[in-house]
Amino acid sequence: MKSILSTKKLNASQRELLLNSGLSFVEYDAIDIEFLDFEAPSKIENAIFTSRNSVYSFFKNEDRSNSIRNSFCVGEKTETILLKNGQNVVKTAQNASELALFIIKNHKNDAFLYFSGTRRRDELPKTLKKANMDVFEVKTYKTELKSMKFAQKWDGILFFSPSGIESFVLENNLANSAVFCIGETTAAAAKKYTNNVIVSNSTTVESVIAKAVMAFKIK
Repeated sequence: MKSILSTKKLNASQRELLLNSGLSFVEYDAIDIEFLDFEAPSKIENAIFTSRNSVYSFFKNEDRSNSIRNSFCVGEKTETILLKNGQNVVKTAQNASELALFIIKNHKNDAFLYFSGTRRRDELPKTLKKANMDVFEVKTYKTELKSMKFAQKWDGILFFSPSGIESFVLENNLANSAVFCIGETTAAAAKKYTNNVIVSNSTTVESVIAKAVMAFKIK
């Protein structure tokens, strides 16, 4: 039986996808998220969210449902949460670089508030600032690495963020494991350590699992 390690704890339906496919798996949280207290204007013309956690943190304590006019985001799950909070989502991109290029092309003269985490990558703000755009960043959550050493070697490892990869390699190596990543940004981080990287078709946990199931499908 092929063994899978998920670097994120899965919900019941996600676990079923693995179990019904005849795969054994272990799950743990490679990172820990802490929502931060922060200040934001009562009215925001354009907001950028590159993760679900930034959206969760933004709407956590206060009723901010009417504070944003236009939202721009990365990932289908991020979009879903924004829509559930009544937001107008102008653009959903597969990764931060794609979103930055869209904004530069279509909103060059607009100013943006970027709601991010403490370990966010540089691509989006760096690209926008290089284009001389007004981007103001607000840190909404903190990411902490939770390293754990595993004696077992895995046939496949599921990763859902660059931080998850960073956490895993603190105590382990990717050896000969197939690495399944939620998107191109996470895949780019994985490729620093291995060439055996498979990218999900969409930025959802289910899509990552589907890639692993297909790779290890029992014939």
